[in-house]
Amino acid sequence: MSTLDVGTVIDETDEDRPDLAGDPVARRPEDRELPRDVRRRVDGPAQPAVVVEAVLDALPSPTLLIDADGTVLLANTAWEKAAEVVGDDRVRIGVDGDYFAMARRLNGDDTTSTLIDQLRALSRGERPSVQADYALELPTGTHWVHLQASRVDQAGQVVVTHTDVTGRVAAERASHWRARHDTLTELPNRAHLHELIDTELQRQDRGPVSVLFLDVDGFKDVNDSLGHEAGDDLLRQIAQRLTGVTRAGDTVGRLGGDEFVVLCRDCDTTGAEALADRCRASIDRPFDLGGRLVRLGVSIGIATAAESGPARVRSTDLVRDADLAMYAAKAAGRNRVRLFTADLRAAAQHKATVVAELRDALDDGQLVLHYQPVLHLASSRCTGVEALVRWRHPRRGLLAPADFLPTAIQHDLMAPIARWVLRTATRQTAAWARAGLHLVTSVNIGAQHVAAGTLVADVREALEDSGLPPEQLVVELAERSVAEDVERAAAQFAELRRSGVEVSIDDFGTGFSSLGQLVATPTGLLKIDRSLVAYPEGRRSQAAAAIAAVVALARACGVRTQAEGVETAEQLELATELGCTFAQGFHLARPMPAEDLAGWLAEHAQPVPVP
Repeated sequence: MSTLDVGTVIDETDEDRPDLAGDPVARRPEDRELPRDVRRRVDGPAQPAVVVEAVLDALPSPTLLIDADGTVLLANTAWEKAAEVVGDDRVRIGVDGDYFAMARRLNGDDTTSTLIDQLRALSRGERPSVQADYALELPTGTHWVHLQASRVDQAGQVVVTHTDVTGRVAAERASHWRARHDTLTELPNRAHLHELIDTELQRQDRGPVSVLFLDVDGFKDVNDSLGHEAGDDLLRQIAQRLTGVTRAGDTVGRLGGDEFVVLCRDCDTTGAEALADRCRASIDRPFDLGGRLVRLGVSIGIATAAESGPARVRSTDLVRDADLAMYAAKAAGRNRVRLFTADLRAAAQHKATVVAELRDALDDGQLVLHYQPVLHLASSRCTGVEALVRWRHPRRGLLAPADFLPTAIQHDLMAPIARWVLRTATRQTAAWARAGLHLVTSVNIGAQHVAAGTLVADVREALEDSGLPPEQLVVELAERSVAEDVERAAAQFAELRRSGVEVSIDDFGTGFSSLGQLVATPTGLLKIDRSLVAYPEGRRSQAAAAIAAVVALARACGVRTQAEGVETAEQLELATELGCTFAQGFHLARPMPAEDLAGWLAEHAQPVPVP
């Protein structure tokens, strides 16, 4: 935006100020009588004063020349045209030609008084310029004007330009709004939510503040089955429902994905629970997605900051606590409401510590493998082992998989752990073979490893590094993991089997797989889940029927079976009678370090050489 600097082109003494009669704006420029002593100075002699008026008329923005008292000395053509277009008498220079009076008519608040004071100071030479943006409520709507003023002579005359910046302000406001709101639901986004929560928490003498953290149960299924357009429609409907059940002073926002947050002002825990119940009820009603009715649930966590006190609470703390409570609600069975407690924070801190330590354990060699023997039932001899990971923690001692693998799954550490297990197990099996113990080693693989698509490459690298023949390796994947992505698992399993590596479905019989998945998945071994093998007392016949059905199904598909979790002689006898190929469990042997296996084999049985 250009600034008109006419400090060197207009000069007028106090005693020669013009006597303005009537309204100078009401007449055309060519009809107005210019002050006779206003002159334009250039390098040559003085020029007629009409040139000054021509300079102002050439400016595209409405412009006025005023004196120290606010009296209008000149108004350019752009000003006159703007006044006519607006059609508001308040913007016309009155008979007295008082610019300051006109400004007060348009907006008589403190901002206008401040602006007038600044223009007077500018006229006295006490400031270099004046700039201001202000809004005008006119018949044509709200207009934003950028005012820019400069002093032009020692007499205190000031040139004031007025540029309509409504378009620019609207664009800036729209950009500002977009930066703080979710474009899909038009709710406050994560950044704006934290601003609003922090503002409320810092308010003096505030009441209790509660935050609801909501995660929609089943949203991914809608996206996967109906597509992302349906998912977007669902999120908009959820936003409308949540907004409809909250109080007038509450704020609903979207963090991202299917996560929403409700800021509840002056709301204690009891009120927050009542609001959470209303939110659950609103989500419980069916959603119409293109003619298909979909039912969902929502898991809600609640965290409350007590009335304002000496302890300062931050939005990040409150939202984090509500998030922890939400995850506790999901863990309890979903579609529930859970209040935050200090125990949840302690558990989260412990989990974070475990994650950090587990990353270090991978680098520092703290992970170890124990091997559990597998019995070939027809020969009653040990033909293989299953490699099971343990963590030799520097302070907590030897940790079982249940103590750290769930955390590893949540933080995407299963793939690097599986790669380490593959490398270590194949090297150990190759070392046994060189010592005359030819065993087949089974290694467990997680769903994350299959989803990453690197399973085949990682197995090939481990075999090449160790020199182990592929026939001495079995890759196991839990039944539920196969069910998550049957096609991806089948493709990788088929490639492994073509290379000579056997593939096993672990925990078979837990109810996740269908017969179609079994047929579609290229596998050579089914491991019957321990829940069928270790039957309750008095349920032998029922367990026998279930095991017999699995064995028959496996045989029909050309697949061998292995009984897991054999803990008694009776269970071993039943597995043998029903035709299981292999058995494994504490009754036979517990997992042991690699250095102990040779001694156990020498004491209990001789391994059968691999054909």
